[in-house]
Amino acid sequence: MALGDTTRLSLLSRLCEGRPLSISQLTEGTRLTRQGVTKHLAILERAHIVAKRRVGRESQYSVRPESLSEASDYLSRASRQWDQAIARLERLLEE
Repeated sequence: MALGDTTRLSLLSRLCEGRPLSISQLTEGTRLTRQGVTKHLAILERAHIVAKRRVGRESQYSVRPESLSEASDYLSRASRQWDQAIARLERLLEE
């Protein structure tokens, strides 16, 4: 899953702070290479979580808010299912 990697979550967090960012900007302050950031962004782009737009010679990346809403909905459903499963297990163990 695209959001199952801490590096991608970190990049996504930086993109959620506001304006679109280039690969160079996303690489600043990290131990990642430009190539590493590019690979992670490609995964997020294929998952439709970020969008890429060419601005001159650079690619600018931004978050697609609708995809975050979908991810949030999915995680809420999964969380409810786990909560229900744990509750069933607790009832079974108490018997």
